[in-house]
Amino acid sequence: MTRNLVLKLAIGATCAWAQRGADWMTSGFDAQRSHWVRNDGKISAATMSKPGFELVWKAKLTNGARGLETSTPPALLDFYISYRGFRALGFFGTALDRVVAYDIDLGRLEWEKQWGKLTPGGGNIPCPGGMTAAVTRPTILPYPPVPTGGGAGRGNPAKSAVGEPYEGAVTLKRALPSPPVAPPKPAAAAKPAAPAPSPYAARILYVLALSGDGKLHSMWVSNGNETDPAVQFVPPNARAAGLVSVDGIAYVATTNACSGVPDGVWALDVATKSVTKWLSKGMFGGAGPAIAPDGTVYAAGGDGQLTALAGRTLEKKSAYQAGAEFTSSPVLFEHQQKDFAALTTKDGRLHVIDTTTMSGQKSEPFSAGYEAGALASWQDPKGRRWILAPSNKSIVAFEVSADSAIRQVWESRELISPATPVIVNGVVFALSTGEHRTGTATERVKQSKNAVLYALDAATGKELWNSGTTINGFVHSGGLSAGGGRVYVATNDGTQYVFAFPMEH
Repeated sequence: MTRNLVLKLAIGATCAWAQRGADWMTSGFDAQRSHWVRNDGKISAATMSKPGFELVWKAKLTNGARGLETSTPPALLDFYISYRGFRALGFFGTALDRVVAYDIDLGRLEWEKQWGKLTPGGGNIPCPGGMTAAVTRPTILPYPPVPTGGGAGRGNPAKSAVGEPYEGAVTLKRALPSPPVAPPKPAAAAKPAAPAPSPYAARILYVLALSGDGKLHSMWVSNGNETDPAVQFVPPNARAAGLVSVDGIAYVATTNACSGVPDGVWALDVATKSVTKWLSKGMFGGAGPAIAPDGTVYAAGGDGQLTALAGRTLEKKSAYQAGAEFTSSPVLFEHQQKDFAALTTKDGRLHVIDTTTMSGQKSEPFSAGYEAGALASWQDPKGRRWILAPSNKSIVAFEVSADSAIRQVWESRELISPATPVIVNGVVFALSTGEHRTGTATERVKQSKNAVLYALDAATGKELWNSGTTINGFVHSGGLSAGGGRVYVATNDGTQYVFAFPMEH
Protein backbone atom coordinates (compact mmCIF):
# COMPACT_ATOMS: atom_id res chain seq x y z
CA MET A 1 0.00 0.00 0.00
CA THR A 2 1.47 3.37 -0.94
CA ARG A 3 2.21 6.25 1.42
CA ASN A 4 -0.17 8.35 -0.70
CA LEU A 5 -2.92 5.91 0.27
CA VAL A 6 -1.94 6.21 3.94
CA LEU A 7 -2.32 9.98 3.70
CA LYS A 8 -5.72 9.57 2.08
CA LEU A 9 -6.80 7.24 4.88
CA ALA A 10 -5.73 9.71 7.56
CA ILE A 11 -7.13 12.80 5.81
CA GLY A 12 -10.36 10.99 4.97
CA ALA A 13 -10.89 10.02 8.59
CA THR A 14 -10.19 13.53 9.87
CA CYS A 15 -12.42 15.25 7.34
CA ALA A 16 -15.18 12.70 7.84
CA TRP A 17 -15.17 13.48 11.56
CA ALA A 18 -15.07 17.22 10.95
CA GLN A 19 -17.97 17.18 8.51
CA ARG A 20 -20.30 14.59 10.00
CA GLY A 21 -19.14 14.53 13.61
CA ALA A 22 -20.49 11.22 14.86
CA ASP A 23 -20.25 8.25 12.49
CA TRP A 24 -19.85 4.83 14.09
CA MET A 25 -16.37 4.15 12.66
CA THR A 26 -15.13 1.00 14.38
CA SER A 27 -15.89 -1.58 17.09
CA GLY A 28 -17.25 0.36 20.07
CA PHE A 29 -17.78 3.57 18.01
CA ASP A 30 -14.30 5.08 18.46
CA ALA A 31 -10.67 4.11 19.13
CA GLN A 32 -11.36 4.33 22.88
CA ARG A 33 -14.29 1.83 22.59
CA SER A 34 -16.73 4.14 24.40
CA HIS A 35 -19.92 2.82 22.67
CA TRP A 36 -21.15 6.42 23.01
CA VAL A 37 -22.79 8.39 20.18
CA ARG A 38 -22.55 11.90 21.59
CA ASN A 39 -25.26 13.68 19.60
CA ASP A 40 -28.28 12.62 17.61
CA GLY A 41 -30.88 14.82 16.00
CA LYS A 42 -33.78 12.40 16.52
CA ILE A 43 -33.02 10.14 19.47
CA SER A 44 -33.34 11.59 22.97
CA ALA A 45 -35.02 10.69 26.24
CA ALA A 46 -37.91 12.97 25.27
CA THR A 47 -38.49 11.50 21.79
CA MET A 48 -38.09 7.90 22.97
CA SER A 49 -40.85 8.51 25.51
CA LYS A 50 -43.28 9.08 22.64
CA PRO A 51 -44.56 6.63 20.00
CA GLY A 52 -42.81 6.30 16.65
CA PHE A 53 -39.52 4.47 17.14
CA GLU A 54 -39.87 1.18 15.27
CA LEU A 55 -38.36 -1.37 12.91
CA VAL A 56 -37.78 0.47 9.63
CA TRP A 57 -36.17 -2.34 7.64
CA LYS A 58 -34.48 -5.70 7.93
CA ALA A 59 -32.35 -7.76 5.56
CA LYS A 60 -30.81 -11.22 5.42
CA LEU A 61 -27.06 -10.61 5.15
CA THR A 62 -25.85 -14.21 5.15
CA ASN A 63 -27.29 -17.66 4.56
CA GLY A 64 -25.42 -19.46 7.28
CA ALA A 65 -23.16 -19.38 10.33
CA ARG A 66 -19.72 -20.66 11.21
CA GLY A 67 -19.76 -21.82 14.81
CA LEU A 68 -22.40 -19.35 15.94
CA GLU A 69 -20.92 -16.38 14.04
CA THR A 70 -23.05 -14.76 11.36
CA SER A 71 -22.57 -11.00 10.89
CA THR A 72 -20.83 -8.13 12.66
CA PRO A 73 -22.12 -4.69 13.70
CA PRO A 74 -21.70 -2.19 10.87
CA ALA A 75 -19.34 0.70 10.38
CA LEU A 76 -21.40 3.70 9.25
CA LEU A 77 -21.09 6.61 6.85
CA ASP A 78 -24.09 8.80 7.47
CA PHE A 79 -23.64 11.32 4.67
CA TYR A 80 -21.77 10.54 1.48
CA ILE A 81 -21.90 12.31 -1.88
CA SER A 82 -20.97 10.06 -4.79
CA TYR A 83 -21.60 9.74 -8.49
CA ARG A 84 -24.85 8.00 -7.49
CA GLY A 85 -26.00 10.97 -5.44
CA PHE A 86 -26.46 11.34 -1.69
CA ARG A 87 -26.07 8.20 0.38
CA ALA A 88 -26.07 7.00 3.97
CA LEU A 89 -24.12 3.74 4.02
CA GLY A 90 -23.60 0.85 6.41
CA PHE A 91 -20.80 -1.70 5.95
CA PHE A 92 -21.49 -5.18 7.35
CA GLY A 93 -19.13 -8.13 7.60
CA THR A 94 -20.25 -11.76 7.62
CA ALA A 95 -18.55 -14.92 8.89
CA LEU A 96 -18.51 -16.29 5.34
CA ASP A 97 -15.87 -13.71 4.31
CA ARG A 98 -18.34 -11.34 2.70
CA VAL A 99 -18.72 -7.57 3.11
CA VAL A 100 -21.96 -5.90 2.09
CA ALA A 101 -22.74 -2.21 1.86
CA TYR A 102 -26.34 -1.07 2.30
CA ASP A 103 -28.09 2.21 1.69
CA ILE A 104 -29.27 2.47 5.29
CA ASP A 105 -31.95 5.04 4.48
CA LEU A 106 -33.73 2.66 2.10
CA GLY A 107 -32.50 -0.78 3.19
CA ARG A 108 -31.13 -1.36 -0.30
CA LEU A 109 -27.97 -3.29 -1.23
CA GLU A 110 -25.32 -0.99 -2.72
CA TRP A 111 -22.48 -3.46 -3.32
CA GLU A 112 -20.98 -6.67 -1.97
CA LYS A 113 -17.53 -8.21 -1.86
CA GLN A 114 -16.82 -11.92 -1.43
CA TRP A 115 -13.45 -13.56 -0.74
CA GLY A 116 -12.88 -17.29 -0.99
CA LYS A 117 -15.55 -19.98 -0.85
CA LEU A 118 -16.29 -20.48 2.83
CA THR A 119 -19.37 -22.56 3.50
CA PRO A 120 -21.75 -22.50 6.47
CA GLY A 121 -21.31 -24.96 9.28
CA GLY A 122 -17.52 -25.01 9.54
CA GLY A 123 -15.45 -24.24 12.60
CA ASN A 124 -16.70 -24.27 16.18
CA ILE A 125 -17.83 -21.72 18.76
CA PRO A 126 -14.38 -20.65 20.03
CA CYS A 127 -12.72 -20.86 16.59
CA PRO A 128 -15.27 -20.41 13.82
CA GLY A 129 -12.88 -19.36 11.05
CA GLY A 130 -13.90 -16.78 8.48
CA MET A 131 -14.37 -13.11 9.25
CA THR A 132 -14.73 -12.48 12.99
CA ALA A 133 -13.59 -8.84 13.32
CA ALA A 134 -16.08 -6.14 12.38
CA VAL A 135 -15.24 -4.01 9.37
CA THR A 136 -13.91 -0.57 10.22
CA ARG A 137 -13.27 2.85 8.78
CA PRO A 138 -10.05 4.76 9.48
CA THR A 139 -10.67 6.89 12.54
CA ILE A 140 -8.82 9.47 14.64
CA LEU A 141 -7.06 9.34 18.01
CA PRO A 142 -8.49 12.29 20.00
CA TYR A 143 -11.51 11.76 22.21
CA PRO A 144 -14.63 12.72 20.25
CA PRO A 145 -15.94 16.10 21.45
CA VAL A 146 -18.32 16.08 24.41
CA PRO A 147 -21.77 17.37 23.36
CA THR A 148 -22.64 20.96 24.14
CA GLY A 149 -26.37 20.57 23.60
CA GLY A 150 -28.60 20.03 20.61
CA GLY A 151 -28.46 17.42 17.90
CA ALA A 152 -25.99 16.81 15.16
CA GLY A 153 -25.81 15.50 11.64
CA ARG A 154 -28.69 15.06 9.25
CA GLY A 155 -31.15 14.67 12.08
CA ASN A 156 -31.06 18.41 12.73
CA PRO A 157 -33.92 20.56 11.40
CA ALA A 158 -33.16 21.84 7.91
CA LYS A 159 -31.70 25.33 7.71
CA SER A 160 -32.97 27.70 5.05
CA ALA A 161 -30.66 28.97 2.32
CA VAL A 162 -32.42 32.36 2.41
CA GLY A 163 -30.27 35.00 4.09
CA GLU A 164 -31.17 38.10 6.06
CA PRO A 165 -32.88 40.98 4.25
CA TYR A 166 -30.65 42.55 1.58
CA GLU A 167 -28.00 39.86 2.04
CA GLY A 168 -29.17 37.35 -0.57
CA ALA A 169 -28.67 33.60 -0.24
CA VAL A 170 -26.49 32.51 2.64
CA THR A 171 -24.25 30.68 0.19
CA LEU A 172 -23.65 33.92 -1.76
CA LYS A 173 -23.73 36.37 1.09
CA ARG A 174 -22.51 39.83 0.04
CA ALA A 175 -20.53 42.11 2.29
CA LEU A 176 -21.41 45.80 2.41
CA PRO A 177 -19.05 48.01 0.43
CA SER A 178 -16.16 49.40 2.43
CA PRO A 179 -13.29 51.69 1.56
CA PRO A 180 -10.45 49.83 -0.12
CA VAL A 181 -7.49 49.17 2.09
CA ALA A 182 -4.07 48.65 0.58
CA PRO A 183 -2.70 45.24 1.54
CA PRO A 184 0.53 45.26 3.54
CA LYS A 185 3.67 44.57 1.58
CA PRO A 186 5.06 41.11 2.26
CA ALA A 187 8.53 40.77 3.69
CA ALA A 188 11.16 40.26 1.05
CA ALA A 189 11.98 36.71 2.12
CA ALA A 190 8.42 35.66 2.82
CA LYS A 191 6.92 32.80 0.83
CA PRO A 192 3.22 32.47 0.09
CA ALA A 193 1.51 30.27 2.65
CA ALA A 194 0.18 26.94 1.47
CA PRO A 195 -3.61 27.02 1.19
CA ALA A 196 -5.49 25.19 3.93
CA PRO A 197 -6.99 21.90 2.71
CA SER A 198 -10.64 22.26 1.88
CA PRO A 199 -12.92 19.96 3.88
CA TYR A 200 -15.19 19.84 0.81
CA ALA A 201 -12.52 18.73 -1.66
CA ALA A 202 -13.12 15.38 -3.35
CA ARG A 203 -11.25 12.49 -1.73
CA ILE A 204 -11.47 8.75 -1.58
CA LEU A 205 -12.87 7.16 1.59
CA TYR A 206 -12.13 3.59 2.57
CA VAL A 207 -13.57 0.74 4.59
CA LEU A 208 -11.24 -1.98 5.90
CA ALA A 209 -11.96 -5.67 6.43
CA LEU A 210 -9.91 -8.62 7.72
CA SER A 211 -10.84 -11.80 5.88
CA GLY A 212 -10.49 -15.32 7.30
CA ASP A 213 -7.16 -15.86 5.53
CA GLY A 214 -5.69 -13.06 7.66
CA LYS A 215 -5.45 -10.47 4.87
CA LEU A 216 -6.41 -6.82 5.31
CA HIS A 217 -8.53 -5.41 2.48
CA SER A 218 -8.94 -1.68 1.77
CA MET A 219 -12.09 -0.94 -0.24
CA TRP A 220 -13.60 2.20 -1.65
CA VAL A 221 -16.81 3.01 0.21
CA SER A 222 -18.52 3.84 -3.08
CA ASN A 223 -18.28 0.43 -4.77
CA GLY A 224 -16.02 -1.93 -2.79
CA ASN A 225 -13.15 -1.80 -5.29
CA GLU A 226 -9.65 -2.57 -4.02
CA THR A 227 -6.95 -0.54 -5.75
CA ASP A 228 -4.11 -2.27 -3.89
CA PRO A 229 -3.57 -5.98 -3.19
CA ALA A 230 -4.65 -7.22 0.23
CA VAL A 231 -1.87 -7.29 2.83
CA GLN A 232 -1.15 -10.30 5.05
CA PHE A 233 -1.86 -9.09 8.60
CA VAL A 234 -2.35 -12.15 10.86
CA PRO A 235 -2.00 -15.90 10.13
CA PRO A 236 -4.98 -17.61 8.48
CA ASN A 237 -7.91 -18.88 10.56
CA ALA A 238 -7.14 -16.72 13.59
CA ARG A 239 -10.01 -15.45 15.70
CA ALA A 240 -9.61 -11.69 15.35
CA ALA A 241 -11.39 -8.91 17.22
CA GLY A 242 -11.38 -5.14 17.37
CA LEU A 243 -9.93 -4.18 13.98
CA VAL A 244 -9.17 -0.44 14.09
CA SER A 245 -7.11 1.90 11.91
CA VAL A 246 -5.51 5.14 13.14
CA ASP A 247 -2.67 7.24 11.71
CA GLY A 248 -1.82 4.72 9.01
CA ILE A 249 -1.56 1.81 11.46
CA ALA A 250 -4.11 -1.01 11.69
CA TYR A 251 -4.46 -2.89 14.99
CA VAL A 252 -6.29 -6.10 15.85
CA ALA A 253 -6.35 -8.67 18.67
CA THR A 254 -6.21 -12.45 18.28
CA THR A 255 -7.86 -14.70 20.85
CA ASN A 256 -8.49 -18.37 21.74
CA ALA A 257 -5.21 -19.50 20.09
CA CYS A 258 -7.21 -20.66 17.06
CA SER A 259 -5.27 -22.72 14.48
CA GLY A 260 -2.19 -22.27 16.64
CA VAL A 261 -2.17 -18.47 16.19
CA PRO A 262 -0.87 -16.97 19.45
CA ASP A 263 -3.04 -14.53 21.37
CA GLY A 264 -1.97 -10.91 21.36
CA VAL A 265 -2.16 -7.54 19.63
CA TRP A 266 -0.97 -7.07 16.05
CA ALA A 267 -0.04 -3.83 14.30
CA LEU A 268 0.28 -3.35 10.54
CA ASP A 269 2.00 -0.31 9.05
CA VAL A 270 0.04 0.01 5.83
CA ALA A 271 2.80 2.05 4.17
CA THR A 272 5.61 -0.44 4.68
CA LYS A 273 3.40 -3.55 5.06
CA SER A 274 5.44 -4.48 8.13
CA VAL A 275 3.70 -6.32 10.98
CA THR A 276 4.55 -6.02 14.67
CA LYS A 277 3.01 -8.16 17.39
CA TRP A 278 2.81 -8.31 21.18
CA LEU A 279 1.90 -11.71 22.54
CA SER A 280 0.07 -12.58 25.75
CA LYS A 281 -1.10 -15.67 27.60
CA GLY A 282 -4.67 -15.14 26.47
CA MET A 283 -6.55 -12.03 25.33
CA PHE A 284 -9.95 -10.97 26.62
CA GLY A 285 -12.75 -8.75 25.42
CA GLY A 286 -14.92 -8.55 22.37
CA ALA A 287 -13.92 -5.01 21.36
CA GLY A 288 -10.18 -5.65 21.12
CA PRO A 289 -7.47 -3.18 22.14
CA ALA A 290 -8.35 0.42 23.00
CA ILE A 291 -6.18 3.30 21.83
CA ALA A 292 -5.62 6.51 23.80
CA PRO A 293 -5.33 9.97 22.23
CA ASP A 294 -1.53 9.84 22.62
CA GLY A 295 -1.42 6.60 20.59
CA THR A 296 -0.84 4.23 23.53
CA VAL A 297 -2.51 0.85 22.99
CA TYR A 298 -4.21 -0.82 25.99
CA ALA A 299 -4.74 -4.59 25.98
CA ALA A 300 -6.44 -6.89 28.48
CA GLY A 301 -4.11 -9.88 28.74
CA GLY A 302 -4.91 -13.36 30.00
CA ASP A 303 -2.56 -12.97 32.96
CA GLY A 304 -4.88 -10.38 34.53
CA GLN A 305 -2.72 -7.45 33.44
CA LEU A 306 -3.88 -4.35 31.63
CA THR A 307 -0.80 -3.59 29.56
CA ALA A 308 0.05 -0.22 28.00
CA LEU A 309 1.89 -0.62 24.69
CA ALA A 310 3.63 1.98 22.59
CA GLY A 311 1.79 2.74 19.37
CA ARG A 312 3.26 1.23 16.20
CA THR A 313 6.06 -0.70 17.96
CA LEU A 314 3.88 -2.38 20.63
CA GLU A 315 6.71 -2.20 23.12
CA LYS A 316 5.51 -2.60 26.71
CA LYS A 317 5.36 0.69 28.63
CA SER A 318 3.60 -0.21 31.88
CA ALA A 319 0.96 -2.51 33.34
CA TYR A 320 -1.79 -2.75 35.96
CA GLN A 321 -2.30 -6.02 37.80
CA ALA A 322 -6.00 -6.70 38.38
CA GLY A 323 -5.58 -9.85 40.46
CA ALA A 324 -8.13 -11.77 38.40
CA GLU A 325 -8.77 -12.60 34.75
CA PHE A 326 -10.52 -9.95 32.70
CA THR A 327 -14.02 -10.38 31.25
CA SER A 328 -14.07 -7.26 29.08
CA SER A 329 -11.98 -5.14 26.76
CA PRO A 330 -10.79 -1.83 28.21
CA VAL A 331 -12.75 1.37 27.67
CA LEU A 332 -10.77 4.63 27.85
CA PHE A 333 -12.09 8.01 28.94
CA GLU A 334 -11.12 11.40 30.32
CA HIS A 335 -12.35 12.45 33.77
CA GLN A 336 -11.32 15.42 35.90
CA GLN A 337 -8.56 16.16 33.35
CA LYS A 338 -7.06 12.70 33.82
CA ASP A 339 -7.08 9.65 31.57
CA PHE A 340 -8.63 6.40 32.77
CA ALA A 341 -9.30 2.85 31.66
CA ALA A 342 -12.09 0.62 32.95
CA LEU A 343 -12.51 -3.17 32.76
CA THR A 344 -14.38 -5.96 34.51
CA THR A 345 -12.82 -9.08 35.99
CA LYS A 346 -13.93 -12.66 36.56
CA ASP A 347 -14.57 -12.04 40.27
CA GLY A 348 -17.38 -9.67 39.23
CA ARG A 349 -15.67 -6.33 39.92
CA LEU A 350 -15.31 -3.15 37.90
CA HIS A 351 -11.80 -1.70 37.88
CA VAL A 352 -11.14 1.99 37.12
CA ILE A 353 -7.46 2.70 36.47
CA ASP A 354 -5.56 5.99 36.23
CA THR A 355 -3.46 5.27 33.13
CA THR A 356 -0.77 7.80 34.11
CA THR A 357 0.08 6.05 37.38
CA MET A 358 -1.37 2.65 36.48
CA SER A 359 -3.11 2.57 39.85
CA GLY A 360 -6.80 1.99 40.32
CA GLN A 361 -9.87 1.31 42.37
CA LYS A 362 -12.37 -1.51 42.12
CA SER A 363 -16.04 -1.91 42.91
CA GLU A 364 -17.74 -4.44 45.11
CA PRO A 365 -18.59 -7.66 43.21
CA PHE A 366 -21.73 -7.32 41.11
CA SER A 367 -21.56 -10.14 38.53
CA ALA A 368 -19.00 -12.89 39.04
CA GLY A 369 -18.05 -15.02 36.04
CA TYR A 370 -20.06 -13.22 33.35
CA GLU A 371 -18.20 -12.49 30.10
CA ALA A 372 -19.18 -8.86 29.60
CA GLY A 373 -17.14 -8.55 26.39
CA ALA A 374 -16.91 -4.76 26.54
CA LEU A 375 -18.10 -1.77 28.58
CA ALA A 376 -19.65 1.57 27.66
CA SER A 377 -18.86 5.00 29.07
CA TRP A 378 -20.39 8.46 28.74
CA GLN A 379 -20.42 11.87 30.38
CA ASP A 380 -23.69 13.64 31.19
CA PRO A 381 -24.32 17.39 30.73
CA LYS A 382 -23.41 17.99 34.39
CA GLY A 383 -19.95 16.54 33.84
CA ARG A 384 -20.59 13.26 35.66
CA ARG A 385 -18.77 10.24 34.25
CA TRP A 386 -20.72 6.99 33.86
CA ILE A 387 -19.68 3.41 33.10
CA LEU A 388 -22.21 0.81 31.97
CA ALA A 389 -21.39 -2.86 32.49
CA PRO A 390 -23.35 -5.95 31.43
CA SER A 391 -23.92 -8.38 34.30
CA ASN A 392 -25.28 -11.91 34.06
CA LYS A 393 -28.84 -10.56 34.24
CA SER A 394 -28.89 -6.80 33.69
CA ILE A 395 -27.06 -3.61 32.75
CA VAL A 396 -25.46 -1.95 35.78
CA ALA A 397 -24.69 1.78 35.75
CA PHE A 398 -21.79 3.15 37.81
CA GLU A 399 -20.75 6.74 38.44
CA VAL A 400 -17.07 7.63 38.81
CA SER A 401 -16.76 10.40 41.41
CA ALA A 402 -14.30 13.29 41.48
CA ASP A 403 -11.84 11.21 43.52
CA SER A 404 -12.30 8.24 41.13
CA ALA A 405 -14.41 6.27 43.61
CA ILE A 406 -16.96 3.93 42.00
CA ARG A 407 -20.63 4.14 42.96
CA GLN A 408 -23.43 1.95 41.58
CA VAL A 409 -26.40 4.16 40.65
CA TRP A 410 -28.99 2.03 38.86
CA GLU A 411 -29.63 -1.41 37.42
CA SER A 412 -31.84 -2.29 34.47
CA ARG A 413 -34.67 -4.77 34.43
CA GLU A 414 -33.73 -8.44 34.07
CA LEU A 415 -32.18 -9.30 30.70
CA ILE A 416 -31.03 -12.59 29.16
CA SER A 417 -27.26 -12.59 28.48
CA PRO A 418 -27.13 -8.82 27.95
CA ALA A 419 -24.74 -7.37 25.36
CA THR A 420 -22.65 -4.24 25.74
CA PRO A 421 -25.09 -1.31 25.60
CA VAL A 422 -24.71 1.81 23.48
CA ILE A 423 -25.49 5.35 24.60
CA VAL A 424 -27.09 7.70 22.09
CA ASN A 425 -27.68 11.30 23.17
CA GLY A 426 -28.66 10.42 26.75
CA VAL A 427 -30.47 7.18 25.88
CA VAL A 428 -29.07 3.74 26.72
CA PHE A 429 -29.95 1.00 24.24
CA ALA A 430 -29.70 -2.30 26.11
CA LEU A 431 -29.98 -5.65 24.34
CA SER A 432 -31.34 -8.80 25.93
CA THR A 433 -29.62 -11.16 23.48
CA GLY A 434 -31.71 -14.19 24.50
CA GLU A 435 -28.64 -16.41 24.10
CA HIS A 436 -28.25 -19.59 26.14
CA ARG A 437 -24.49 -19.59 26.71
CA THR A 438 -23.72 -23.20 27.61
CA GLY A 439 -23.69 -26.43 25.64
CA THR A 440 -23.02 -27.23 22.00
CA ALA A 441 -24.00 -24.92 19.18
CA THR A 442 -27.10 -27.02 18.52
CA GLU A 443 -28.10 -26.96 22.19
CA ARG A 444 -27.57 -23.22 22.42
CA VAL A 445 -29.72 -22.53 19.37
CA LYS A 446 -32.47 -24.76 20.72
CA GLN A 447 -32.55 -23.24 24.22
CA SER A 448 -32.08 -19.57 23.34
CA LYS A 449 -34.91 -17.02 23.31
CA ASN A 450 -35.70 -14.16 20.98
CA ALA A 451 -33.72 -10.97 21.56
CA VAL A 452 -35.36 -7.76 22.82
CA LEU A 453 -33.98 -4.22 22.47
CA TYR A 454 -34.70 -1.71 25.26
CA ALA A 455 -34.28 2.07 25.43
CA LEU A 456 -33.52 3.43 28.92
CA ASP A 457 -33.02 6.89 30.34
CA ALA A 458 -29.24 7.01 30.77
CA ALA A 459 -29.43 8.99 34.04
CA THR A 460 -32.04 6.88 35.84
CA GLY A 461 -32.37 3.56 34.01
CA LYS A 462 -36.09 4.18 33.47
CA GLU A 463 -37.46 2.13 30.58
CA LEU A 464 -38.66 4.33 27.71
CA TRP A 465 -39.31 1.79 24.92
CA ASN A 466 -38.79 -1.83 23.91
CA SER A 467 -38.95 -3.80 20.69
CA GLY A 468 -41.42 -6.38 22.04
CA THR A 469 -41.68 -9.43 19.80
CA THR A 470 -40.24 -7.75 16.69
CA ILE A 471 -36.88 -9.57 16.69
CA ASN A 472 -37.03 -13.24 15.68
CA GLY A 473 -33.91 -15.00 16.90
CA PHE A 474 -31.16 -14.57 19.47
CA VAL A 475 -27.94 -12.58 19.18
CA HIS A 476 -24.57 -14.29 19.58
CA SER A 477 -21.97 -11.80 18.34
CA GLY A 478 -23.98 -9.28 16.32
CA GLY A 479 -24.01 -6.77 19.17
CA LEU A 480 -25.18 -3.21 18.70
CA SER A 481 -24.11 -0.17 16.77
CA ALA A 482 -25.92 3.12 16.26
CA GLY A 483 -25.82 6.46 14.50
CA GLY A 484 -27.83 8.79 12.31
CA GLY A 485 -30.98 8.15 14.35
CA ARG A 486 -30.76 4.37 13.87
CA VAL A 487 -29.89 1.35 16.03
CA TYR A 488 -28.66 -1.92 14.50
CA VAL A 489 -29.16 -5.47 15.80
CA ALA A 490 -28.07 -8.67 13.99
CA THR A 491 -29.44 -12.10 14.96
CA ASN A 492 -27.98 -15.59 14.76
CA ASP A 493 -29.71 -16.37 11.46
CA GLY A 494 -27.89 -13.51 9.69
CA THR A 495 -30.79 -11.04 9.73
CA GLN A 496 -29.99 -7.36 10.30
CA TYR A 497 -32.71 -5.35 12.09
CA VAL A 498 -32.68 -1.54 11.88
CA PHE A 499 -34.75 0.54 14.31
CA ALA A 500 -35.42 4.25 13.86
CA PHE A 501 -38.05 6.93 13.55
CA PRO A 502 -39.43 6.59 9.99
CA MET A 503 -38.12 9.21 7.59
CA GLU A 504 -40.37 12.04 6.50
CA HIS A 505 -40.70 12.29 2.71
